Amino acid sequence: MKTTLFLIWASLFFATPQSQNSLQSNDALDHSAWTKLLQENVTKEGFVDYPGFMKKKTELEAYLEYLGDNEPSARQSKSEKLAFYINLYNAATVHLILENYPLKSIKDIDNPWGEKRIRLGNDRVSLSKIEFGILRKMNEPRIHFAINCASYSCPKLMDTAFTAKGIELQLQQATMGFINDKSKNRISKEEVQLSPIFKWYRGILPNMAA
Repeated sequence: MKTTLFLIWASLFFATPQSQNSLQSNDALDHSAWTKLLQENVTKEGFVDYPGFMKKKTELEAYLEYLGDNEPSARQSKSEKLAFYINLYNAATVHLILENYPLKSIKDIDNPWGEKRIRLGNDRVSLSKIEFGILRKMNEPRIHFAINCASYSCPKLMDTAFTAKGIELQLQQATMGFINDKSKNRISKEEVQLSPIFKWYRGILPNMAA
């Protein structure tokens, strides 16, 4: 099992099919507002200060409006699109929690992932649409370690925004951080416990054991 987990990590970390050109971008979109909010309200360990975010809800909504007005075009690079939609998913998830705060679980919200709450141009989309209809189609399995669903079992919310220039390193760090997180995956001589994420996405994450 240790070998299997290493193969999962290695295949995601080294063998993701992205060309050098696809990772180049002028980083036209500005995600600094999201970085500022994250650094003020998210710890290095991924713990989120929702009361603190609540005090900055106007700034968060302004960032979401900015993203809604600036959906990437077909001409923009894959790295720009990845950064955009990962940030959109994470920011929209935080906003969804704030809209229903206080609550014990995101599952207490009616249809949290399926409701079309997020403006994207002239349309409204759901979190599921962003994850399954957009990000998953970009042939980048590491997105599942980068998006946060506001649940303890999910990958942690990073304390900085994803950017086109930094996306490769950020995805590597998110993947390594999740796999090496002993609260999510525990391997010892006595027991082997892997995060349910590896089961949920076994058809996407390479070298997944049965």
